[in-house]
Amino acid sequence: MIVQGQPYRTVSQDGPEVRLIDQPLLPHRFQVVSLHHHTQTARAISEMVVRGAGAIGATAAAGMAQAALEAPEVGFHDYLAEAARTLSGTRPTAQNLFWAIGRVLDAVAGEAPRHAREAAVAEARAVADEDAAACEAIGRHGAPLIRHGARVSTHCNAGWLAFVDWGSALSPLYRAQREGRRAFVWVDETRPRSQGARLTAWELAQEGVDCAIIADNAAGALMARGEVDLVITGADRVAANGDVANKIGTYSSAAVARLLGIPFYVALPSSTLDLSCPSGAEIPIEERSQDEVLYTWGWSDEGRFVRVRTAPPGARARNLAFDVTPGAWITGLITERGIFPATSEGVRQAAAAPQA
Repeated sequence: MIVQGQPYRTVSQDGPEVRLIDQPLLPHRFQVVSLHHHTQTARAISEMVVRGAGAIGATAAAGMAQAALEAPEVGFHDYLAEAARTLSGTRPTAQNLFWAIGRVLDAVAGEAPRHAREAAVAEARAVADEDAAACEAIGRHGAPLIRHGARVSTHCNAGWLAFVDWGSALSPLYRAQREGRRAFVWVDETRPRSQGARLTAWELAQEGVDCAIIADNAAGALMARGEVDLVITGADRVAANGDVANKIGTYSSAAVARLLGIPFYVALPSSTLDLSCPSGAEIPIEERSQDEVLYTWGWSDEGRFVRVRTAPPGARARNLAFDVTPGAWITGLITERGIFPATSEGVRQAAAAPQA
């Protein structure tokens, strides 16, 4: 995607150096950070310097490639196994994280260190390239759903910042706009980290897509007023029966859309499918620090990036990062292989189909 006239990917790697867009600084400052050790990369994932299913996966694969370049000749594969445990422990819900780590481990299995290093770097590059290509294809398949003048609701950030390029939920909007069909997007603020207000609104502006930020609890009212034509969200994991884990608040949006008969689509690359997970009830739901709810970060009028407490002293919070939307509430899964029903059969078809 283009930022300030320059093309960028969310995640890139040059040898042992992994480069990430520092997302907590957006939209106020655009900055690329460089990481030189796999433990730094793991910390960047856990602290959400990078976030979003595809971007997490590509970053984890890059971290494994870093570990392969760091590992000593003696105990090489033990070092990689420990690095895999470190990276796997960063975020429990996003399926792409585990899928990408597994890809690199499979690529180096049984190889001598020199060849294993080359294989790890090549596999990490392939994970990133495939993610970008898959998201571009999601845009092609989803764009026909976007008519000119459509009013689209989305939740959290499932744009190019959440993947290597293009994104999932926003990719059909970008494709439709480039085909001459302009849509309007309602951007849920997405508390507590405000990925919608900070990230989605920022990248839509980069692409020239008209949008307005709304409080999370306004989406249902706008649907009831007839001001939403369809909803498109991303996904962090899709279970074998079509249930979808996504950012907390997705369930509520899907429930209202179902009640009012508004199409509700989920866009994702096939790497987000988890056929080993029978249903949404088995998806682990990450709980993050209560401070994310009790405090807010932002820029002061004096130009300082500061944290302020918005809750009363002594108040406690619970911070579920994701929820699970039943597949029965979902109109379709938009993948790089086409659009499939959010059912057991649909998930199997999406997992087996060739990229179209």
